[in-house]
Amino acid sequence: MSSLRITLSLAFALCCAVSLSAQISWMTWDEAVAANKQQPKKLLVDVYTEWCGYCKKMDAKVFTDPVVEAFIKKNFYAVKFDAEQKETIKYDGFTFNFNPNVNRRGAHDLAIALLDSRMSYPSIVYLDENRNRISISPGFKPADKFINELNFIQGGHYKLKTYQEYLATLGK
Repeated sequence: MSSLRITLSLAFALCCAVSLSAQISWMTWDEAVAANKQQPKKLLVDVYTEWCGYCKKMDAKVFTDPVVEAFIKKNFYAVKFDAEQKETIKYDGFTFNFNPNVNRRGAHDLAIALLDSRMSYPSIVYLDENRNRISISPGFKPADKFINELNFIQGGHYKLKTYQEYLATLGK
């Protein structure tokens, strides 16, 4: 009986270790910018709010998908950015603050800049290795659709074709 308990404990520990190893390492904006300077990689910025139901659904259903987790971890610096955060961010010679005069709840100036003032949550903003915006992708996407979008961005397909053209090449 005790060897069965040890075997089950080891199996449980192994499962936990495998699941933890694929988890997305969410960074702050400053952490991702610093990491990108050391080793350039594309950035995936999840612009969300605490009250957004679809943002929570992305966290629970999409960002926990093992394929999505592993792909993001390997190919992107992932940033969780609360569009309503109050902390000041200094970046690229600019100071970004919370702006209480945007929408009913206010919004952070960096979120406004990232989203071109189209404040829709959740929105994924993709930046290249030089932190130039590649794309803004608003709205919830299930994991099987999101992985296509991640491949489109990571593979550089956006340089040659639209997302719809890319999907057509996949037969979807």
